[in-house]
Amino acid sequence: MAEKSKVLVIGGTGYIGKFIVEASAKEGHPTFALVRETTLSDPVKENIIDNFKNLGVRLLVGDLYDHESLVKAIKQVDVVISAVGQMQIADQVKIIAAIKEAENVKRFLPSEFGTDADLNTAIEPAKSAFGIKAQIRRAIEAEGIPYTYVPANCFAGYFLPTLSQPGVTSPPRDTVVILGDGNPKAVFNHEADIGTYTIKTVDDPRTLNKTLFIRPPKNTYSFNELVTLWEKLIGKILEKTYVPEKQLLKQIQEAPCPLNIVLAICHSNFVDGDYTVFEIKSSFGFEASELYPAVKYTTVEEGISRFV
Repeated sequence: MAEKSKVLVIGGTGYIGKFIVEASAKEGHPTFALVRETTLSDPVKENIIDNFKNLGVRLLVGDLYDHESLVKAIKQVDVVISAVGQMQIADQVKIIAAIKEAENVKRFLPSEFGTDADLNTAIEPAKSAFGIKAQIRRAIEAEGIPYTYVPANCFAGYFLPTLSQPGVTSPPRDTVVILGDGNPKAVFNHEADIGTYTIKTVDDPRTLNKTLFIRPPKNTYSFNELVTLWEKLIGKILEKTYVPEKQLLKQIQEAPCPLNIVLAICHSNFVDGDYTVFEIKSSFGFEASELYPAVKYTTVEEGISRFV
């Protein structure tokens, strides 16, 4: 049996990064996490760091903005996964430069984990945000770095606890706001599953220079279907308020940053249906649950049932 690749996660203590690090360690990969010196003493990150240590993850002190430490870390591994946040997406050019200098990386997975950077019809300001991810893709390809892209669609842990309702802390029990007509399909994936599917790709020759779309059938719902499921679970019909597209576009134009970006992403996901309007073709990618049928992912119904 082939030896599993050594994996470095940059941004590993962040929202999605910690799930990727944990999945890597549990899958038996020698796993490394690049962490800043300040992170090691940050009480907010203490539990994450302790979990990494318990899993046998090797912590490498370094920084995205310290080229020497970045190259040193990358030289110790086979695969580099970036899970940096939105504000650092453009700075992944620094990772690309370090990978080129190190000359040993078998695969790079840039920070994606949302809407596909190329296959969307997003309006501003989301269009520019996705455009930065697309620029990073082009830079990777121009440098001839082997890659896998993993757009993961909606984070279930962010969306399902409130059904994306503004200003609430739990799913609605009386009224619900639905953007557009509620019919376009979106995809809601649990973060641990995103970590698992991401790690499955790193030694898989089928996903080399391809995109893995995490779009399992039991996690693909229209907003109307999601509300219907919730109504079934709580045994109550909700009062529904639909926000017409024209009204939403006005809200996007008038909202301050970053709310305007969030609303524009919601427009892309729930009005344009950018997660599901395209067909996944083997020429450019695969669907995760089809490629890895042995993975038992958490379904939307299982996830939302926890809040009943």
